[in-house]
Amino acid sequence: MMKKTFLLFFAMLLISHAGCAKTLRYSDEEIKDFPPPVQEKIKNNEISVGMTMLHVRYSWGGPDSVRILAPLEDGKERVEWIYKKAPFFKTRLIFTDNKLTEIMSSEPGVVK
Repeated sequence: MMKKTFLLFFAMLLISHAGCAKTLRYSDEEIKDFPPPVQEKIKNNEISVGMTMLHVRYSWGGPDSVRILAPLEDGKERVEWIYKKAPFFKTRLIFTDNKLTEIMSSEPGVVK
């Protein structure tokens, strides 16, 4: 009985720590052709207006949800990515023709 309890405890410990490791969303090879300032932002998990969807995905990972917005009057496509942290923090990113144009967040420190 003691051995089964120990094994169960050990298995639960491994599972609980599996999600704690920082996952790399890119390799240096994948981002080597990006401008150096964009590479630095990606390495620091930061985003800024002007980044592409790919840049943001490498920096923050995939969004929790995506919405296609109505195009602008000039026909430019618009997409909204939403990232949620905890039940009360939400960051909305608006891309216009694949470039980040707006950052709106209830999370402290995201919008500077």
